[in-house]
Amino acid sequence: MRLLGGHAADRGGRHKLVAGAGYALSALSRLGLLLAGGGTLGIGAALAADRIGKGVRTAPRDALISLQAPPDALGRAFGVHRAMDTTGALLGPLAAFALLWATADAYDAVFVVSFCVGVVGVLLLVAFVPGRAAVAAGHGAPGGGPHTPAPAPAPSHHQAPVAPPRPRARLLAPLREPAFRRVFVAAALLGAATIGDSFLYLLLQRRLDFAVSWFPLLPLGAAAVYLLLAVPAGRLGDRIGRRVPFLCGHAALLAGYVLLLTTDAGPVLLVGVLLLLGVFYAATDGVLMALAGPVLPAARRASGMALLQTGQALCRLLAAAGFGAAWTLWGTRPALFLAMFALAAALAAAAVLLPRRDRPAGSNPPDRPERQSSRA
Repeated sequence: MRLLGGHAADRGGRHKLVAGAGYALSALSRLGLLLAGGGTLGIGAALAADRIGKGVRTAPRDALISLQAPPDALGRAFGVHRAMDTTGALLGPLAAFALLWATADAYDAVFVVSFCVGVVGVLLLVAFVPGRAAVAAGHGAPGGGPHTPAPAPAPSHHQAPVAPPRPRARLLAPLREPAFRRVFVAAALLGAATIGDSFLYLLLQRRLDFAVSWFPLLPLGAAAVYLLLAVPAGRLGDRIGRRVPFLCGHAALLAGYVLLLTTDAGPVLLVGVLLLLGVFYAATDGVLMALAGPVLPAARRASGMALLQTGQALCRLLAAAGFGAAWTLWGTRPALFLAMFALAAALAAAAVLLPRRDRPAGSNPPDRPERQSSRA
């Protein structure tokens, strides 16, 4: 669904429409949960609708951010989005628990409030987020100065509607861009060496031997670190190059693996792994989209991001399955040693593959002409 959503968004520049449809479908799935009652089929259909909506909206939303943010502030823009998204993810369960406490476990109230909040989010997107055409119109024609009068518009009855370009790129067309292909391969290799958060949390629970009832709280620690560092990591990428924080984020994950293998001190292990996992996500999630955006043509921005996200997700799925099999066959320590060496090798390969400079596809490095003209 992510691939189809990105492809549909690029056909005619319908990023806002496709992203809004995905968010609307996820909001409607809350009503589906309300109407499903205790039926397994209804609950499964509602959850499937929520996942379809998420898959459809992700790439068009990231393409909107990439196309509307200034090229030298893409990391900060994605960092702000990821921080706000994580804030919602943290506040949502807290609000649900508060509603359940106030209404004596009335789950219907939770679903209704969740639906209303989702509808408000869709309305905000429709009302305030400009589409690609509006953004392009707001930038103005190149070469026009502050004293250049705008050309007079032709009479409306002589104007024929201009259809937006409809690129007919296939799903794998973004891989024709050499720079994007290198980013894709690097992200796939690193994804294939990422074992998954659930395994890290389970290893922590086994090593520290705390009650299973505390297990759901572990992701909150990593999410809090992610929330605090997403914007600084994005700004750092804008300043020194986005490949640096992306690689350093995976180095933080590698340090988490090493910590699990070498440390027995409970507080150090717990705080250290959660901190390093939060650093990993803050330095890689939005930064990867900011790294890929400039090397993709605008006409294939959403489909390229969808392809990158899907390839990375599939590789992480294979990595999780492989780590689970290794754990079953050989035990935790050999499996973790294998994951550590795989991530170190993937990190070395990604350092070679990733482009040294972030630049738009088919163009010279950005801002060079403006800097030269300002010096003159």
